[in-house]
Amino acid sequence: MEIDSGSSHFTDFRSSDSNPNSGGCMNPMVVNAFPVGIVHVISSSGNVEGEGELRMEPSVGLEFDSADEAREFYGLYAMRVGFKIRTGQLYRSRRDGSVSSRRFVCSKEGFQLNSRTGCPAFIRVQRRDSGKWVIDQIQKDHNHELGLEGESSSPVLQQGPPPVVAKSLVEVLRRPKVKMLGQVDNGVLSPSSIINFKKQKQSGDGRQSTAEPYTGLEFNTANEAYEYYQVYAESVGFRVRIGQLFRSKNDGSITSRRFVCSKEGFQHPSRVGCGAFMRIKRTDSGSWMVDRLNKDHNHDLEVQTVCQKKFSTASKKFIEEETNGMVSVDLGEMNNSKITKRSRENKIGTDWYPVLLDYFQTKQVEDTGFFYSVEVDNGSCRSVFWADGRSRYSCSQFGDVIIFDTSYRKSNYEVPFATFIGVNHHKQPVLLGSALIANESKECFTWLFQTWFKAMSWCRPKSIIADQDIAIQQTITEVFPGTHHRFSSWQIRAKERENLRSMPIEFRYEYEKCIYESQTTVEFNTTWNSLINKYSLKGNVWLQHMYDKRESWVPLYLRGKFFAGIPIGESVESFFGTQVNGQTSLREFISRYEQGLEQRREEERKEDFNSFNLQAFSQTKEAIEEQCKRLYTFTIFKIFQDELLQSYSYIGIKTYEEGTICRYLVRRSGSENDKHAVTFSAVNLSVNCSCQMFEFEGVLCRHVLKVFKLLSIRELPSQYILPRWLRNAEYRILCGGESGVSSQELKAFMVWSLRETACKYVECGTSSVEKYKLAHEIMREGGKKLY
Repeated sequence: MEIDSGSSHFTDFRSSDSNPNSGGCMNPMVVNAFPVGIVHVISSSGNVEGEGELRMEPSVGLEFDSADEAREFYGLYAMRVGFKIRTGQLYRSRRDGSVSSRRFVCSKEGFQLNSRTGCPAFIRVQRRDSGKWVIDQIQKDHNHELGLEGESSSPVLQQGPPPVVAKSLVEVLRRPKVKMLGQVDNGVLSPSSIINFKKQKQSGDGRQSTAEPYTGLEFNTANEAYEYYQVYAESVGFRVRIGQLFRSKNDGSITSRRFVCSKEGFQHPSRVGCGAFMRIKRTDSGSWMVDRLNKDHNHDLEVQTVCQKKFSTASKKFIEEETNGMVSVDLGEMNNSKITKRSRENKIGTDWYPVLLDYFQTKQVEDTGFFYSVEVDNGSCRSVFWADGRSRYSCSQFGDVIIFDTSYRKSNYEVPFATFIGVNHHKQPVLLGSALIANESKECFTWLFQTWFKAMSWCRPKSIIADQDIAIQQTITEVFPGTHHRFSSWQIRAKERENLRSMPIEFRYEYEKCIYESQTTVEFNTTWNSLINKYSLKGNVWLQHMYDKRESWVPLYLRGKFFAGIPIGESVESFFGTQVNGQTSLREFISRYEQGLEQRREEERKEDFNSFNLQAFSQTKEAIEEQCKRLYTFTIFKIFQDELLQSYSYIGIKTYEEGTICRYLVRRSGSENDKHAVTFSAVNLSVNCSCQMFEFEGVLCRHVLKVFKLLSIRELPSQYILPRWLRNAEYRILCGGESGVSSQELKAFMVWSLRETACKYVECGTSSVEKYKLAHEIMREGGKKLY
C-alpha cells in the first residue's frame, strides 16, 4: 500500500475479464522486460540476447508475467522515446482484495504540480485468470515535447570492472536481473562479487583501501553498501548523505537506495548541486547491486581525517529506515565500538514553528472550530497537532475507524508529517487531524493521541490502523483501551521479507496458506504449530512475536472487527498523495497542504451531490434493493447490490432448528468449497454469518441475503443498516440514534452538526445584503421556537 496516490476511494472494484479495447488478445506474447542497468548476455553470434524485446513498442494484447515486469517494460520504452513514467491508478477485486488492474502513466499526467501538463499517455495492464498481465488499454500520444533528460538516459557501464561471465539465455529469462561476477577480493577472484568488509585491508594512514565503485558491484546488505561508499568517499575527499529510496508497491520493502555527495542539492548555502552518487538495487537473491553511478563532482575534493564517530546522524536515519522504525524509544550510538543510549533529537526545524503558528492564527480567524496544540518541553516547541472545524466534525461522523498514517517513515524525510485519516460514507478518506512528530518515543505518541482525543470531543475509535511500533502499541493501549489495533500492512510485508528471506519456497507457500486460508482459530493454531515444528523454528524470535500478536494482523482474527471494509493485507492510500510528504519544503508546505485538502473535499462534495441528485439503477425487482437504493450512498449501494446479485448463485439448506433459532448452510452452486454457516433468530431478526462481512464492513453479505429470501424477509432490519453509510450520514443521530453512544459523544455530535449547518448558513447569508436580512429574520423566528 505501497500507497497508491492515484485512487480516491478505499472501495475495491472488481475488474471485468472482457474489455472492448482488448480485441488484440488472441495471440498474446509473454515479455520478460529487463530493468534499467541490466548487463545483456552476448550470444555466440555476437548479438545481444533479448534486444528485440527491449525495442518492442507496447500494444494491446502484450502479455507479462507480472505487473512489475509490465512497469519495467514501459519504463524502458519511455526511456527510449523520451519521457518518464509514474504508477497511476489501480483497481482491486472485491472478492479477495487482490490487484486486478494497474495503470502506468506519463510523469506529466495530471495537474497537481506546475511541471505537469495533464498528459494522457498511459498503458493499463489487467490480470487474467492465468495469472498473466495483459495490456488492455493504451494511449501513446503526449501533449508535451519528448526528450531524454537527467537520469532517464540509459546508464553507461563504467570501464574497469572484471569481465561478465556469460549465462545461458534460459537463465537470463528466468531471472529479472543478471549479476556481474568476478569481483576481486584481496587479489583473489571471488565467485560471488559480494563485498565482505571483514576482509578489507587498511592502508598505512589507517584508512581502508577500498576499490572504486562500479556498476555491477554487489553487497550483502544495503548497510554494507553505505559503509563501503563512506570509506570510498573518505579516501577520495568528500562526505556522503542518504539520498532518495524507493519501496515496492507490493510489500513496502525497500527496492533501491541512493547515496549522494553531501553537497548534492541547493537546500543549504554549503551545497552546490553536486551530481555524484551511487545507487544500489536489491536483487532477487536478497543482495544489493550498484546499478547507477556518477563519480564526477562539481567542487574541490579534500581528503578528510579518519572519522572516529562511525554512527553519524545520516547513519542513524538510515538505520531507522532499514528497521522500518521498529526501534522507537532510544537509539544506540556507536563510538569507538561502544554503544551508548541517547534520546532521539527533534526532527522538526526551528523555522517551521513560526510559519505554522502564523498559519494557525490565520485559520482561527476564518474558522471558529479550528484547533491546534504545541507540545512544549523545557521551553522548547516539540510536536505540533492541528485540525480544522470540518475535520473535527468529520470525526464525529466517521471517527469509529481511524488510520494513523506515518508514511514519512518510508522515505528519507526532512519533516515527520503524520495524519489521522477516517473513512466517510462514500468510502473516501477524510482528514481527522494533522501533526508534526518531534520523535518516536512513547511520551511523544501519548501526547499526540491524547491531544487528538481531546480535540475530537473525546470520541473514542472502535479500531485503528497504525504501525507495529512498540511505542505506538503501548500508547494505543493506554489512551484508547478497548480499541483494536491493526498493524500496517506495508510494515508486516517488509518484516516478512527481511526475516523469511532465507527460508525455502515450500515454507513460504505453507506460511501464506496458513495465514490467508485458515477459517477457524483452531485450524490456524494447528497449522502454525505444525509449520514451526516441520521447519524447526521454535527458536525464531520474530515468528514467536508475530504469533503472540496474531490478533493484530492475521485476517482470521480481524474479520470480526469493524474496519469499514478497508482491505486486510493491503496498504492504505496516503490522504495527500505526493502533494505533501516528508520531502516537502517549508516554503511549499502550507500551499500544498491546503491544495490537497481542498481537492479531497471537492471529491467528497461531488459524491454527496451525486448521491442526493442522481438515481442508481435497479438490477432486480426486490423490495430490499429499493429500500437500500433510497438509503445508501452510491458507493455502498453498489457493494450491497453486488452481494444481492451474487446471492442468486447460492443455495440455502436448513441444517438445524430449535425454537426461534435456525441454522442454514449456504453454498455456491457447483462448488463444495464456497460455503458458509448462517444463524438466524426470529426473536429480534438477528442474523450472523461465518464470513463476518457485516462485522468487518457494515454491509450484509450474499449468504445472509439468501437466507432472508428463503424466509421472505423483504426489508433489511434496522440494526443492519449502519447510519454511517447513509446518504444523510451527517444527520444520523437525528435519524434514530445509535446504540452504544455515550451522552458525551451524542452532545459532541450535535454541537458539530449544528456548527457545520450554521457555517453553511452564514456563508450563504453573507453573499448579499438581501440574503443577510433574510437569514437574520429566519434565525430570529427560529430562535423563538427554541426558547
